[in-house]
Amino acid sequence: MSLSLAPYMQWAKRHRPSRWDLTNSNLLACEIADLPGAREALELTGDNDEGYPPLAEAIAARYGVTSAMVATAQGTSGANFLVYFALVGPGDEVLVERPGYDPLFGPIERLGGCVTRFDRRVEDGWRLDPGAVERAVTPRTRLIVLTNPHNPTGALAGDDELEAIGRLAERCGASVLVDEVYLDSVPGGPHRAAATRGPVFITTGSLTKSYGLPGLRCGWVLAAPGVAERVRRARDVVDGSGVFPAERLSVVAFQHLEALGARARSILDPNRAVFERFLERHPSLECLVPPGGTTVFPRVGGVADADPLVDRLAREFDTGVVPGRFFQAPAHFRLGLGGPLDVLEEGLRRIGQAL
Repeated sequence: MSLSLAPYMQWAKRHRPSRWDLTNSNLLACEIADLPGAREALELTGDNDEGYPPLAEAIAARYGVTSAMVATAQGTSGANFLVYFALVGPGDEVLVERPGYDPLFGPIERLGGCVTRFDRRVEDGWRLDPGAVERAVTPRTRLIVLTNPHNPTGALAGDDELEAIGRLAERCGASVLVDEVYLDSVPGGPHRAAATRGPVFITTGSLTKSYGLPGLRCGWVLAAPGVAERVRRARDVVDGSGVFPAERLSVVAFQHLEALGARARSILDPNRAVFERFLERHPSLECLVPPGGTTVFPRVGGVADADPLVDRLAREFDTGVVPGRFFQAPAHFRLGLGGPLDVLEEGLRRIGQAL
């Protein structure tokens, strides 16, 4: 049995770092000065057996739901795992999008479930296609899993597509898990969480990708109260409770979400403009420029395998991008837009040289 449930995550932690590193999907991390009141809020212990109540209340207020619909977790990946642990049993089928982020499907078989896939196609602009979901659903499907915006491409799902998939899930007795960790990076927010569309939907998210606070590991599940309670009970046997100092600081972060969002836009907007100009100069690259998110997923026209380019970028140009094979799309590579502008500019210049 392979030790790795998530080959991409193993690669991300162990690959040789490049000077011009464009592999990261995180937003440039905040410093403590970016979070007024953080030092004053720091405490080592407190009441968080069921999740720190002020944090659950802050998350609920952000999304316009009751705290009974909130379960806290260690980041979005931790939130997704708790949903699987709570809802997936032996023989259950979990339908996951492709291309996809491997922690979305890596744990399922270890829990006794069965992974099936539906495709988001580059020819369709990576859009979420309810027809593809319907063709892949079976009577054993218990959970449909997708990301919005899509990881790795950044494609945004529309209301009609989500509603259609929700109706499909209701007919077959399944739930729809929507990982929305990138959603707040899409301009025009705040955006409606999928979980507010009805009890068939479950939303997961965190303060990491859209707000630059990966160190807090503040994640959450929004779901119907009964599902949220099952997630809390699943946490009893996974990690018990969260890290109290991080949960206290996360409450402070929710008090400053508007400022943190403005900081994120000040990073992402110039970086996205630089990438768009780069695409104009290099027509051999084909890429959807998404409305938000922190990643893009280009490919070189006519090239079926991006690995040789990825390897050459690392070896000869000291530039890092993520091979698309980790997302089941080997012709592509993933590139992060959330880092320092000078790193992105120089990394893109080197990619241009390699092309």
